Amino acid sequence: MPSHGRLAIVGIGPGSPAQLTGRAREVLEQAAYVIGNDTYLAQLGPLLEGKKVITSSMGKEVERARRSIELAREAPVVMVSGGDAGIYGMAGIVLEILERDGVDLPWEVVPGITASQAAASILGSPLSGDFATLSLSDLLTPLEVIERRLHAAFSMGVPVVLYNPRSRGRPHNFALAMEIAGEYRSPATPVGIVRNAYRDGEEAVITTLGEISGVEGKVDMHTTVIVGGEETRIWRNGEDVRGIITPRGYHRKYLY
Repeated sequence: MPSHGRLAIVGIGPGSPAQLTGRAREVLEQAAYVIGNDTYLAQLGPLLEGKKVITSSMGKEVERARRSIELAREAPVVMVSGGDAGIYGMAGIVLEILERDGVDLPWEVVPGITASQAAASILGSPLSGDFATLSLSDLLTPLEVIERRLHAAFSMGVPVVLYNPRSRGRPHNFALAMEIAGEYRSPATPVGIVRNAYRDGEEAVITTLGEISGVEGKVDMHTTVIVGGEETRIWRNGEDVRGIITPRGYHRKYLY
């Protein structure tokens, strides 16, 4: 294997080039090939100039991973993944294939800002301490497993972040999640909905669990939903909603 062959699986963050890490930019500059979903590649714009770009669509993750490994035997390759490559991203499948096929190839996973971080920053500070993250997509995980995990997550009393909350093919999973949340949370529990975080068309809605049905139509696959924990509150200035705060616990130890 030539010494210059290597593979980087890069999380590009929520979508804006301004949200890329320094290391992500560095490996993109060094790459001969950049491979990824066409939606994510379109967000990189000028950073792809002079690169050999290979696009693929959703559902082609295994083929994309194998292609990146094949090319990385001979040249520096970047596999692009939205958000963080290791959180619902491409790192897992690429490393699984490397492991299964016994490929001896230099590799690196480059972290990126994941959807939970991006959405939380727009809403304020809803994830100040412990929290749980779940995907509502049942394409790879059976719905009964997702349902069991939802009960476990909401029973802990911590904020819960929901990825892939609602699609045309499975519009009922989000309603199910909200129903389960209602078994463990009061109707006044804050809920933050962030769509297209740090991308064109960004929109954030702050509501409550009791009123979530009124804004359910805003929830789709471009959305991250954060359901508050037992101590989470909506920060208000009179009638003006400023954000969502989950106290870390400083109020129990310090006067401020």
